[in-house]
Amino acid sequence: MKTVITCITIFILVFSFNILANTNISHAIAMHGEPKYNKDFLSVEYVSNSVVKGGNIVRSSIGNYDTFNPFTLKGNSAAGIGLLYESLTVSSSDEAFTEYGLLAKQIEWPEDRSWVAFTLRDEAVWHDGKKISSDDVVWTFNTLMEKGHPFYKYYYGDVSEVIKISENKVKFTFSTNTNKELPLIVGQLPVLPQHYWEDKNFEETTLDIPIGSGPYKIKSFDAGRSITYELNIDYWAFKNNIVPIKVGKDNIGIIRFDYYKDRGVEREAFKSGEIDFFSENTSKEWATGYDISAVEQGLIKKELISHENPQGMQAFAFNTRKEIFKDKRIRKALSYAFDFEWTNKNLFYSAYKRTDSFFENSELASNGLPSKEELAYLNPYIDVLPNEVFNAQYNNPKTDGSGFIRNQLQEATKLIKDAGWILQNGKLVNSKGEPFEFEILLVSPAFERIVLPFIDNLEKLGIKASLRTIDSSQYQKRIESFDFDMIVFTFSQSLSPGNEQRNFWGSDAADTNGSRNVIGIKNDVIDILIEKLINAKDREDLITITKALDRVLLWNYYVIPQWHISAYRVLYWDMFNQPNKKPKYSLGFDTWWINQSKFDFINSQRSAN
Repeated sequence: MKTVITCITIFILVFSFNILANTNISHAIAMHGEPKYNKDFLSVEYVSNSVVKGGNIVRSSIGNYDTFNPFTLKGNSAAGIGLLYESLTVSSSDEAFTEYGLLAKQIEWPEDRSWVAFTLRDEAVWHDGKKISSDDVVWTFNTLMEKGHPFYKYYYGDVSEVIKISENKVKFTFSTNTNKELPLIVGQLPVLPQHYWEDKNFEETTLDIPIGSGPYKIKSFDAGRSITYELNIDYWAFKNNIVPIKVGKDNIGIIRFDYYKDRGVEREAFKSGEIDFFSENTSKEWATGYDISAVEQGLIKKELISHENPQGMQAFAFNTRKEIFKDKRIRKALSYAFDFEWTNKNLFYSAYKRTDSFFENSELASNGLPSKEELAYLNPYIDVLPNEVFNAQYNNPKTDGSGFIRNQLQEATKLIKDAGWILQNGKLVNSKGEPFEFEILLVSPAFERIVLPFIDNLEKLGIKASLRTIDSSQYQKRIESFDFDMIVFTFSQSLSPGNEQRNFWGSDAADTNGSRNVIGIKNDVIDILIEKLINAKDREDLITITKALDRVLLWNYYVIPQWHISAYRVLYWDMFNQPNKKPKYSLGFDTWWINQSKFDFINSQRSAN
């Protein structure tokens, strides 16, 4: 009997050892390969060890806000509100996709990535001093899935269970062991304080100042007009630099966001010194709008900072839920009416490049003909995909920039005729005699000058397109409910696409208000490719599948691509110091700090003027 018990004991010990041996335990987790920074790292390379925390700045935002809860569909959340909240892990800005422990000090996962466990830091506390626990993590996840923005249901749809292991340890189990990014994206979960929220209505807008765990607290606010954040000197992660990924960051003492009704007013406020930092998104203004003495004297710095971020797709997006846009031939025809070359030359001072991919400016973008590896994913659907996916490189229509696009409009006319529309008295009508009419919905008046020439070209085809610009709150509501014909929309992408693609292009998302599938795509092949992408076995496989997905999206003409620039256009009053090394994949503004002598000089000059 003793021998049997001994054998059983040995078996249990060996079995337990094998489980442990197959479990990774680390300070960080990379999507593919190993993290850049080892467990003993002190800080990332793109921060400075000469940082001095303090000072105050003014930033800006457009429109207004009515809630401090950014986690639901309802309301417009305040600018900068993310400064209050933290996640289990946080990414570095010089790696494609690696997550380092933030609230979590340790990450555990098996080789098949079928689950992940996080051990919380003992030092991590809420702003009211209460310790952050695994109960908070479990409550947060369940609440966001049940009551949060629809995004969370898509992003975390493969999480089957989250359980409390101990006060400091929580485990997420997945319904699949092929989605290799799940341990990383679960780490991105923002953690909220259960004790603060449990007696409140999470789904309602609120201007009650919330409790977070981040480096900033709300100092004061003027509802809808401004909000001021103050650096929390008792922030738990500042003590003894216990979180290396946060060292050298969050350096500004007070940050105030002022709200403006439009970009024009906001821009002038910056020039007059009411705003300290400004990102310029208009090429005309960048080229001609800053010939002012403050720039000439060096009081305002004007910098074009290159980056290696995927540019995604900014485009005229069709709402394919609308009958007039269901036919791919119509969508393709309308692409001939947008004269990018003329627009770039005459309106943008030739500042931009045409966007030819949903994953522009990255190794994920498709180019040339599909490789044999891509074809392995595409060939099973050769009977249902556009022929061009297999035998042509996608190129946008191109003009000579003169503004005369007769040849392009002739191509468009052929497609429109093939789709069953006829020209009567200069107007396109369908078989029922209904005119071809639609509305382009905008939120920025600055875009009107870009859209109007497009509308003129559409009119030459017999199409009546109207333009409507509305305020940001109305615009958001209409986008969330898909109440539009055509909009200008940006589909941002990361270096490691995955679960979020369901929200962009997935069939289920097409019927879910608030999803980013504003186009209304319902395509079985795209759904299949998204799942294969999520389950990619390694980085090379992910790149291959992304390129295949890119081709299918492009050749279905769901959008009319616009343009991109692979740099940040920033302007700021010369009061900041920056680290010598720039991060590849972000601006890194959270690593800047105020130079007090510069600050005093700038303020004296602004006061004098």
